[in-house]
Amino acid sequence: MTPQQWIGKAFSRLIHGRNSLVGRLIRLASAWFIFSLVITAIALTMFFHEAALQRFQVNVSQISNNLLAGTNLEADGSVTPPISDARANFTYSGLYWQVSEVVSGQVVPRASSRSLWHVNLTVPEAILATLQKKPDDVAYYNETGPQRQYLRIAARFSVISGRNFLFIAAEDRGPMDKDVRTFGLVTALALLILAIGSLLSIFFQVRIGLRPLFDLTGEIAGIQRGEQQRIVKTYPAEITPVARQINAFLDDAQEMMERQRMHVGNLAHALKTPLSVLLTAAGDADGALPETVRKQTETMRGQVDHHLRRARAAARAQTLGERTPVEPVLDEMAVMLEQVFQEKGVIIDWRAPEGLSFRGERQDFQEIAGNLLENACIWCKRRIRITAEFIEDEQVLSLSIEDDGPGLDESRFEEVLKRGARLDESVPGTGLGLSIVDELVRAYGGQLKFERAALGGLKVKIRLPGMMENTVG
Repeated sequence: MTPQQWIGKAFSRLIHGRNSLVGRLIRLASAWFIFSLVITAIALTMFFHEAALQRFQVNVSQISNNLLAGTNLEADGSVTPPISDARANFTYSGLYWQVSEVVSGQVVPRASSRSLWHVNLTVPEAILATLQKKPDDVAYYNETGPQRQYLRIAARFSVISGRNFLFIAAEDRGPMDKDVRTFGLVTALALLILAIGSLLSIFFQVRIGLRPLFDLTGEIAGIQRGEQQRIVKTYPAEITPVARQINAFLDDAQEMMERQRMHVGNLAHALKTPLSVLLTAAGDADGALPETVRKQTETMRGQVDHHLRRARAAARAQTLGERTPVEPVLDEMAVMLEQVFQEKGVIIDWRAPEGLSFRGERQDFQEIAGNLLENACIWCKRRIRITAEFIEDEQVLSLSIEDDGPGLDESRFEEVLKRGARLDESVPGTGLGLSIVDELVRAYGGQLKFERAALGGLKVKIRLPGMMENTVG
């Protein structure tokens, strides 16, 4: 897996894995970090905007102040303000000024910059009223300019020789707004880069910080696959007690399994010896009593074998770490049974992916597959097909065995699983094979079912705990 694929897969888990500890930590840290960056970006942009506006207003206010200081009233009543900035001489240059007189509440322009051409600057009534109450104060407001541009205007009110005058200076605020937008974009881009870098840093910090947990999970999976028997790596102080407890649990489980096996063996020995004595005592004697003893003893022996086999299988199924490669077992059995049924010309075609294993003991898998294969060899005409597959989503080994024999009516599928049941008395056998298979499969938590085979005969399908080991080809 390439680094890009690994990162993509990890982020996919982060987004979709609601119960992921890594996802929770990263989402929590990321949410707070992104929230902080957004607030920081907004605050910086607002601060820059306010600072730029204040600086801009100082310039406009200075122009209106110069108008007030330099305005003269001529003998004919005309107004002659100074020309303080050459830009005011160019039409629609972006810098404008105007001196107006307030007559009976009406604002009448008396002089203006050439840049205004034939356009007049206006003052809202509310601002005019405020200025008349506070002469020499400066009021700032926004207005649309001659070319529909956005202007920032500074207005002053003053009384000269008994006449009321308004001194208005305006400047295009477009360049200032552009600077603010540029600052905002640059800030956003810088913070975005910082956010991406920080989120990646948080991601890798959490992954590295929690790496011991991932390693512990991998070791536990290795124990389940049979690759190791105990937790062997050294872990940080916070995780070491967990590793010790897992090892203690494994030791207890192994000890319990060994005790169960020992008890099963002892029970088998304790029961089989008296049964053998009873059979020997009954001997070949005639009569109702010896016959009854022989029959009941054989029944008891069969029941003991049956339940001891189930107990052993259940104990082995609970043992952690057992695994049996499927390929060698199938190959060995196919070769052996083709030789046994050589006169019949049996051909066994088997397929199994490399690395497929049964999560259980080899002896149990041999007994399951061997009984099914032997049964197929007995009933087939010539051909037998075995297919082993791994169902990854369920971690299940699927094994199907089909033959080209006469098959079996669906109504009799359940009957063949009964202990001692035989479909044809003329065919050699005890009738115990399929029932043994069913017991072992159930002991491992698997399933067994019958179907009509594509070859024309019977198809037996079983599902057992399985695993697929990585192989290098």
